[in-house]
Amino acid sequence: MRHLVISLIFVLIFPLMSFSEVKEEVLKNGLKVIFIKDTSSPVATFQVWYKVGSIDEPEGKSGISHLLEHMMFRGSKNYPGNVFSKIIQAQGGIDNAFTTKDYTVYFQKLSPSKLQTSIDLESDRMANLLFNSEDFELEKKIVLEERRQRYEDDPESLIIEEVIGLAFKDHPYRKPVIGWTDDIKSISLDDLKRYYHEYYCPGNAFIIVAGDIRIDEVKEKIKEKFEDIPSCSVLRKTFHEPKQYGQKRVILKRQTHLPVLVLSYKVPAYPNKDSIALEILSTILGEGKSSRLYRTLVTEKALAVDVSTSNSPLSRDGFLFFVVAYIKTPEKVDEVERIIKEEIEKIKSEPPTEAEIEKAKNQIEASFLFSQDSVFGHALYLGKFEILGSWRLIEKYKEDIMKVTARDVQEVAKKYFNFDNLSVGVLLPE
Repeated sequence: MRHLVISLIFVLIFPLMSFSEVKEEVLKNGLKVIFIKDTSSPVATFQVWYKVGSIDEPEGKSGISHLLEHMMFRGSKNYPGNVFSKIIQAQGGIDNAFTTKDYTVYFQKLSPSKLQTSIDLESDRMANLLFNSEDFELEKKIVLEERRQRYEDDPESLIIEEVIGLAFKDHPYRKPVIGWTDDIKSISLDDLKRYYHEYYCPGNAFIIVAGDIRIDEVKEKIKEKFEDIPSCSVLRKTFHEPKQYGQKRVILKRQTHLPVLVLSYKVPAYPNKDSIALEILSTILGEGKSSRLYRTLVTEKALAVDVSTSNSPLSRDGFLFFVVAYIKTPEKVDEVERIIKEEIEKIKSEPPTEAEIEKAKNQIEASFLFSQDSVFGHALYLGKFEILGSWRLIEKYKEDIMKVTARDVQEVAKKYFNFDNLSVGVLLPE
C-alpha cells in the first residue's frame, strides 16, 4: 500500500517536475544564479536571496534585517520613490519579500516575457539603494506598530517568543525576527546603511529564476545587470549555545480565551541525520488528528481543543522542537503537560510501530512534494537547501527520509527529549 500511495503522489506531482531542468552559474563577482526551466505553466518567478537574517544581527540591533527589508521598497538610484511594486503590478505581476532568522528573500511572480523588469529593479536596489531619512522614520514606525500588533497584542505569539528567548541563552536564535521594541527604536539610518553594505552584495546572495524560460537568454540579461556590481566577502558566522542545566519555565498572564502550553527542546538541523528522525517523530506525535497527542488529549480525554508539534529541519543552525497545546481550562494545564511527557516516555521505552513509521514517511514526502507543485514553490525549496550549502541537497533529503527506522526515532527521543533540554511556556488567562 505504501508504494501505491507514493506512486500516486509522483503521478500527481511529477508531470510538473519532469519538465524541470536546473542549472547554475557563478558570475565573476561571486553571485550565484540558479536557473530552473519548468514548462509546466506559462509563468516565472525571480528571487533574490540574501544570506542574512536575524541570526546575523549585531547585539542591541535586533530587527534590523526586517527593517532593511522594508527600506528595500523605498527606492533606488534609477527607481526613486515608492515605485517598485507599482512597476511590477503594471507588468501584470506581484512582488513581496520576507525575512527569517536565517535569510531574506525578495521575489516577483510574473510572465517570463517580463523578467527584464525584475532584473532591472533587483540589480539596482542591490547596488544603489537610497536611504531617505523620512522614509526610514516612516518605516521604523510601521515596524514598531507591526511589532505591537503581532506580539504585544497577540498573547499566543508572545508566549512562543518568550519560550524561544528562554531556551537560548547565548545563540542569536533567541532574538525575534521583527526585533525587540527598544532595539528597533535604537536603530539609526547609519546603522541600516552599514548593514546593507556589509550583507547586501553579490558574494552573500544568490538568484533563482524559474519558469518557462530560455536559460541562455536570461543568463545574458542577468550578467549584463548584475556582474559589474562590486564583489564582497562575508564570513559566515558560527554560533555556540552553552549547555543547559535543568528545565526552564516561563508563565505569562494575558487576556486570552484559552490557556496555552508550550514545550520546546533544542534539536539539530539538516544535514544532521537526527533532524530527519525528529521530523518523523513530530509527525507521529502531533501532526494531524490521527497523531498520538491529538488522539489522547483532544479526542479521548477532551482536555484540549488542539495540540500540535513542529520541527525545523531546514534551519541554518539547530533550532527547537515544539509541542503546543490549547487547553480547555487553566486547571488542566498540569495534567496536559504530564500526559505529553508520558507520551514522549512511551516512545523512549518502546519504538513506534512500523505502520506509524511508514505512515509518517508518506505524510512527510507528500507534504514535501506538494509544497513544490508550483514554479514558485519549487524555486523556494531549492533556495532553502542552497542556504544550507547546496540546492542539490534536496535529493539527499528525500532519500534520507526513507532511510529512517523506528529505532532511529526512539534514539532521538532519548537523546533530546530530557529534563535538561526542556524549556516550558504557559500562557494563562489574566
